[in-house]
This record gives sequence, C-alpha cells and structure tokens, in this order.
Amino acid sequence: MAITLVNPTSLPTVDAYRQVSVATGSKLVFVAGQVAWDAGGATVGERDLAAQVERCYLNVADALAAAGASFGDVAKLTVYVVDWTPDKMPLLVQGIARAAAKLGFTPVPPATLVGVAALDVPEHLVEVEATAVVD
Repeated sequence: MAITLVNPTSLPTVDAYRQVSVATGSKLVFVAGQVAWDAGGATVGERDLAAQVERCYLNVADALAAAGASFGDVAKLTVYVVDWTPDKMPLLVQGIARAAAKLGFTPVPPATLVGVAALDVPEHLVEVEATAVVD
C-alpha cells in the first residue's frame, strides 16, 4: 500500500479517522465531490443524511475503482454537510458504518468535515471528495 495511517501520541485519538497519512506512491487520484446520486442521476435518500452519506461513500469507492484505487489508498477525505450541527454526528457515523459494511472495511483516512450553507441541488445534504495515492 502507498498509504500509511498514523495517530501521533501527541494528538488525540479519534475513532472515525487517523490524524496523519503518509503517502509513498507515485500516482495521485483526485475524486471530485460525490453526492447521493445513483448511476441515473437520481438523488438517493432525499432528506435522509445517513442514507446520503452511505451513497456518497459508495460513489467515492466506485470512482476510486475506476482509477485503479480503493479506500485503502485514500490519503485525505473532505466531507461537506449542509447546515452542520454536532447533533448530526450520529447520522454521519451511521452512514459511514453502512457504507463500510457494504465495502467490507471502515475507511479511516484523515478527514475534514466542513459545514456549508448549500450544495449543488437542494436535495443534497452531503458531498464527499477524496485524494488517493497509488503505487
């Protein structure tokens, strides 16, 4: 693998992600922000944050696969959530867990969560983008 995930002892340990990723590969993969669209462009899980998070992660996995990568190659995730408040965290975690169950592993690369006012269409509650490094 081209990515090693690290939690320095001087930083807090967070279950949902690792604080640092070290990339040693040579091919960079940049995945555009993925929203909760199915292959036909229909929104999945309208008004359901957990369902949309799940779909976003599955879409990121599909995009990575198209580039010859997987979540194991992801160096950094950025998650944008509409009208973010901390009480939405359980839904976010639930969506990630559901995607992890379907993918067969839990993605834990360094991640940044950004609260935003809106996304591309009003039905979208979350968008996830990824950067991966492959040998």
